[in-house]
Amino acid sequence: MPELDRTSLEELFRTFDLPEFRWMPAEDIEVAQWVRMKCIFGCEDYGKNIACPPNAPPVADCERFLGEFSDAVVFRFAKSIPDSEKRKVWSRGINSKLLELEREVFLLGYQKAFILLMGGCPLCEECVSCPDDCRHPGSARPTAEGLAVDLFSTVRKVGYPLEVLRDQSEPMNRYAILLVQ
Repeated sequence: MPELDRTSLEELFRTFDLPEFRWMPAEDIEVAQWVRMKCIFGCEDYGKNIACPPNAPPVADCERFLGEFSDAVVFRFAKSIPDSEKRKVWSRGINSKLLELEREVFLLGYQKAFILLMGGCPLCEECVSCPDDCRHPGSARPTAEGLAVDLFSTVRKVGYPLEVLRDQSEPMNRYAILLVQ
């Protein structure tokens, strides 16, 4: 495994047109049980995606998994898209790019590279919701929230804003996290 070369990785991020990012120690990513409860009791997509609860690992396993990484890159995507269908299309495009980025980081020798997507998995229009039936099992990835990451606390540690939006007309800040070792 190569020593972490931030300069080369940052050049790669820019080639993927991902200019807004910040590094943080992976140990500073906050995992919280309340995030899982919000998934279970508040997310309209609960149980509809193989990369989200109830298909996601227990919170303690998520915390242990994140502890296997030394560094994380938080990518910020600020956008205003009032139309929910257009928002989904935009998110799918960004997440597809992030999956390609993860592969390129892996090919640079960072075999543990793992991306936590913003929004749901981008690979299928509609998820089969059963891990055994996934059409792309090697590429499905969870969101940070799916792994019980408290995004509010985590992104604020690197100086990014994240607020609850009252409606879809408000500008949003969306985040993805690349884990590397």
